Order: sequence, then structure tokens, then C-alpha cells
Amino acid sequence: MRIEALSDWTPQQKKVVTAAFLGWTLDAFDYFLVVFVLKDIAHDFGTGVPAVSFALFLTLAMRPLGAFIFGRAADRYGRRPILMLDVVLYSALEFASGFAPDLTVLLVLRALYGIAMGGEWGVGASLTMESIPPRARGIVSGILQAGYPTGYLLASVLYGTLFPIIGWRGMFMVGMLPALLVLYIRRHVPESPHWHRQSAARGGTLTVLRRHWKVGLYAVALMTLFNFFSHGTQDLYPTFLEKQHGLEHRTVGTIAVIYNVGAILGGILFGSLSERIGRKRAIVLAALLSLPVAPFWASAATPISLAVTAFLMQVAVQGAWGVVPAHLNELSPSEARATFPGFVYQLGNLLAAINAPMQSGIAEHLGNNYGLVMGVVAAVVAILIATLTWFGMEAKGISFERASEGVHP
Repeated sequence: MRIEALSDWTPQQKKVVTAAFLGWTLDAFDYFLVVFVLKDIAHDFGTGVPAVSFALFLTLAMRPLGAFIFGRAADRYGRRPILMLDVVLYSALEFASGFAPDLTVLLVLRALYGIAMGGEWGVGASLTMESIPPRARGIVSGILQAGYPTGYLLASVLYGTLFPIIGWRGMFMVGMLPALLVLYIRRHVPESPHWHRQSAARGGTLTVLRRHWKVGLYAVALMTLFNFFSHGTQDLYPTFLEKQHGLEHRTVGTIAVIYNVGAILGGILFGSLSERIGRKRAIVLAALLSLPVAPFWASAATPISLAVTAFLMQVAVQGAWGVVPAHLNELSPSEARATFPGFVYQLGNLLAAINAPMQSGIAEHLGNNYGLVMGVVAAVVAILIATLTWFGMEAKGISFERASEGVHP
């Protein structure tokens, strides 16, 4: 079947999308290795899961710094070389995490990893959106964001198959493999044509952000809710399966694969749908679809019901997320497109970074009732996302050459 939005592309455009998708996939793969082994790290270091989950907080909290540093560099020196540098750094830090002698060193390494992780999304998304035909932004947005659950899926497969052999340290060491992506980018991926025309950002990044502060505040608020939505339903879900339901690692890995397939399908579906019905309507629809699923998802008890409800929940969660790359890049000022989307996204991550320690602490206080805590967070945040999005801004189809003129509600 011919998909009009994906037709008549140049080979270079296809390679750009492939590289950006793989960059975000492998970044997420490295990040999600941690969520499967929180309990095991806690056991080896003689501490509790909430203490180890602080590593997730540090990774998320440091991502805005990385988004600013790498985004600013990409606006000044080009998307392509900065993307390669970023991939090498997050791969090396992931590898080093496998050698951490104690929890303190691990936390430091995960904080540094957060800086590198924070740079990838904004740079990769801007390179992609500036390189493809405007009519393809919706579906490519979904494809690009599907890299996140694809990385989670790969981490699930690794956990379900090799964890008994290589342990949690070996899983981190496997995380060095994404560095090979740099060879593909260097050989096949061209620089953004938009960056070539613009040459470099006009004025300082902070000047640009001050000039577009209304859009920035809206985007940060929206991304805070979005990150509560995704991390609140994903980061502690393997721990929920292990500690609340007592499932062994192969079953946990299998269920994680299933719900990440749902996440991939949801991202592509709603990203594509946003090209027809608009960015805001697609996000609102996906967020609201999670509401009838949430109580069944939180209270499921058998492996089959857990897998089915988790699949449906992630269709909705990542369905909403599938619109985000296009939505943020269209709202972004053109002179800071490598910085603005990633920076506001990662500031939202910073504000939502308390999620994992908060959820795990409350859940353990309630007798390891992770399901109840995650279900409440998911439902409340879904309603807030739908409300803020509906009354918020949209710039679907805007010319990136005119984006510096600003957008309005």
C-alpha cells in the first residue's frame, strides 16, 4: 500500500529518519536497562529500591542541561556532528555504569548519562523535521517517537534472555553498542538543509527563549505532564510486576515486549492521525483513551490481563507522545530549533523527575501497592494533558522559514 506522506523521498531523507530513529531507540534502550534491575542493584549494594530509583531521578533531572548544551552546539555547529558526539558520550557512560563499585558512583554516572541523554532527542528531532517534506511530519513524528518504546522493547528482550547470564552489570556493558551508530551517521547522514541556509542561530539562546516566553512556558508545562504520563506508567512497571505480583524475569520481559509493541503502534497511529485531525485533537484523543483502561491496568492480576491492559495503556500513552516531535518543532522558533524543543521537553523531565522515587516510596508505604499509585497518577495526568492541550497552542504545517515569527493560541 502506498503511503502518500512517505512517497517521493530522497535517499538522504530516508537515511536521516533512520539515524534519528535509531539514535532515540538506542538512547532509550540504555535508559530502560536500569528499570529492570532496580531490585537487583539494591540487593547488591545493600539498600532499598527507592534509594536506587534515585538514579532515575538524577538521569531525568540532568537531561535539561544536556538539551541546552548539545542543542545550543547543534544550532551553532550543525546537527550532524553534535548528534555523533552525543551518541558516543551516552554509550560510554552506559558502559562505565557496569563498573560502578557502589551506589554513589553509580548515581554520579547516571547523572552524567542524563546530560548526554538529554541532548539526543532535540538534536535528532530537529535534524529530522528540517529534512523531510512538511506533509510527512505527522507520521514521521510517530515513527521517531516510536524509537522510545522500541528501545524499551530491546531492553526487555535483553533482560528476558541474557540477564541470568550477564547480570545487571553485563546489561550496562551491552549498552556500549549504540556507539556503532556513529559510523552510520558519519557515512550516510547529511547535515540539515535548514541549518545550512541559516548558518547559525541568530542571537543567544536565552534571548530567543525570552522573546518566545509564552510558547516556552506552555511547552514546559505540557512536557511536565507528558513526562509524568510516560515515566509514571513505564519506569516502575517492571518493579510492579516483580514485587507486587511476584513474576519471574522471563515473564516480566515478555510482558514488557508486549506493551512496548502497543506503544510503537500507538505512536505511529496517532502521529499519522495528527496530520489529518490536527496535533491538539490527536493528543487529546489519545490521552482520554487511557482513562477507561487505567483502573483495569492498575488492578490486573494474571499475566494475560497484565499484558493486555499494559498493551492498551501504552497505545494511549505513546499515542499522545507520537505527536510531540512534530508539535514541538512546529512551535519552536526557527533560530533555536535544535535547542528549544529538546530544552522544554527536558525541563518537563526535570519537573517530573521526582516521579519514580515518589511512586516507589508511596507504593512501599502502602504494602508494595504499585498498581494503585501508578493508576492514580496515570488518570490524573491524562485529564490534565487533555485539558491543557485543548486550550493550548498549535502550529501544524507551519513553514519552518516563518517559525521565528511566533505562534499563537
